Amino acid sequence: MGVASILQSLRTLSDPTRLRLLALLLEEELTVAELQEALGMGQSRISASLGQLRRQGLVLDRRVGKNIHYAAVPAAVAPLRQALSAAVAELAEAERDRQALQLVLNKRRDRAADYFDKLAGKFGRTYVPGRSWQALAHGLLRLMPPMVIADMGAGEGTLSQLLARTAKQVIAIDNSPKMVEYGARIAKENGFTNLEYRLGDIEEPPIEAGSVDVVLFSQALHHAARPQRAVESAFRILKPGGRILILDLASHTYEQAKELHAHVWLGFSGVELHAMLEKVGFRDPEVSVVAREQQAPNFQTILATGIKGDNQEPLQSH
Repeated sequence: MGVASILQSLRTLSDPTRLRLLALLLEEELTVAELQEALGMGQSRISASLGQLRRQGLVLDRRVGKNIHYAAVPAAVAPLRQALSAAVAELAEAERDRQALQLVLNKRRDRAADYFDKLAGKFGRTYVPGRSWQALAHGLLRLMPPMVIADMGAGEGTLSQLLARTAKQVIAIDNSPKMVEYGARIAKENGFTNLEYRLGDIEEPPIEAGSVDVVLFSQALHHAARPQRAVESAFRILKPGGRILILDLASHTYEQAKELHAHVWLGFSGVELHAMLEKVGFRDPEVSVVAREQQAPNFQTILATGIKGDNQEPLQSH
């Protein structure tokens, strides 16, 4: 970025609204509605400010169904980091904005948790987009027992129980107390002594670092408020040489999935999943579509895998 560009960017950020928006977008990708909620401002004011930030190359957008998600461009912001940090520190609203952002993210999680509480005990009999034996088979063929497996967003744990038949240990993580209670009871009734249910968030799973061989996300990542954070946590808990395996919906435009199935994200493209794995530091990432549903809205299931190298530390996102 040349001197003229830096000066123009600084002029753009001299407006407090644009400065506050960029500060939030450096922390999280957000929609206009979420930015409205966090900042307590009208849509027109926020949209106009986002337009100026986008024209300056400080912010980019991407469409997900009917929503447009905005994120800061790290490379464009890098030359401004020192000045930006000093300016944000002087904002009277800085702390309030940070707290408001956390509330917005908590609301994302709560929406999904409420949905799964209602499904406890019935989940196995309820249709879930993308969950098919064909897709799961592609994933299971990549597992070599006996291993320690973390099943993230396990729900009632049908898949966890199948894995426990041959795995050394399966740790099932879910953020719904009712799901965890139900899954633990069923596991006990069926004599699975190597299957443990733990209450927790897939973005910060209660699992010791470097302790599992495989981290599995089966139709779970699109429920995460911050998918990249979930992938980082998977890297953290994997042993060197361990593998992450993601089965999720490919990008789609079926907006009703957010209300019907509490999806936070309308699937992921292969490029997005590949970038998530590379950003954290996974070696040999592979991404492919492994199943296509015949009925409308014709969901596709995408498989992504990666390997944690020996003595690797996660490349944290900021």
